[in-house]
Amino acid sequence: MQDASILVVDDDPGMLRAVSRILSRRHHRVVEAGGGAAGLEAASVEPFDLAILDIRMPDMNGFELMRALKKDQPGLDVIIMTGNAEDPDENLLRAIDEGAYYFIQKPFDRRVMLALVSRCLELRRLREERERFLDRVGRELEEARQFQLSLLPPPEYAARGLAIAARYQASNELAGDIYDYAETRGGGVSLLIADVAGHGTSAAMVTGVVKAGFRASHVDDFEPCKVVDRIREGIRDFDPGRFVTLCCIRVHPDRDEIEYVNAGHPEAVVFDRGGGVRLLDSTGPILSSALVDFPCEQLTAGFATGESLLLYTDGVTEARGAGVMFGRDRLLEAFQRSGPDGGVRLDAVLDAVRRYAGASARDDDVTLLTLARGGA
Repeated sequence: MQDASILVVDDDPGMLRAVSRILSRRHHRVVEAGGGAAGLEAASVEPFDLAILDIRMPDMNGFELMRALKKDQPGLDVIIMTGNAEDPDENLLRAIDEGAYYFIQKPFDRRVMLALVSRCLELRRLREERERFLDRVGRELEEARQFQLSLLPPPEYAARGLAIAARYQASNELAGDIYDYAETRGGGVSLLIADVAGHGTSAAMVTGVVKAGFRASHVDDFEPCKVVDRIREGIRDFDPGRFVTLCCIRVHPDRDEIEYVNAGHPEAVVFDRGGGVRLLDSTGPILSSALVDFPCEQLTAGFATGESLLLYTDGVTEARGAGVMFGRDRLLEAFQRSGPDGGVRLDAVLDAVRRYAGASARDDDVTLLTLARGGA
């Protein structure tokens, strides 16, 4: 690290000149200070990459000065030096314990001083590069998260005698969950909820494929089996471990029925007007490049006025509190006891999951989607 800015503090003018001469020959900028107060004053004017401090000074010892300097410049690296030959090991341990980079005994060999300074500055350079890299990665991840959010439709929908509410909560990484819905030509809607295995960039890429497959199915009026076929074809070239579970439901209000495909996803739930519960079981395997020849069956079920649907990802039921999963029973209880409004019901579920799982509730993506017919 060339042209570093180095503060040298020592009450011995001869030692100041010697250290300054050694370091200046390596093109470092050296600021000399004859004591602790002068060192603090110099540090108040400009930041330094490294400080070399004598331990024994009349106004402030090197350890006290190091603490004061680091209070204002937490990232400052410090080398402690002393001419006291007593207890060198104890001084070394104290220097390192208090956050110094290293400890050097006077008189020192110039080569040792140069090697120590060079190594310290090189590690500082690598640390700063790492911090810049992590900052860039953080910005890019946030941009990716915002892109993922842009793939989602509005969380509320009300038309055609149907009311939809959705809630999406990503984990601490890029998410693998996605939901979508679209109006169909027959006066109904089609719903999709999907969960891509894993997290991170590759999982986020697959969610884009899922979204594209669903939207491209408008030519087939979002028929569930056609949606699944397009998504399966879209992930054909992905690693088999990057599989997808999903549930796609097309609602036909004019026929009081729904068509659905469940590809290895948690069972969708139908609530009837009397409070009864029906489950829409799996109709086929997960979607994976290893299972392209295994079709999913499309089934039909009744869906009358006053009934509602609930779809969710396993981040809800598998949230853990004290080692035990949240489970479907707690999900249904939280959903049903919160009144008829879909958004309020989903918020109640999310609140129940947070209270049950605590901080671990963010370990996985959580997505919920509900549809009520006739506002019930």
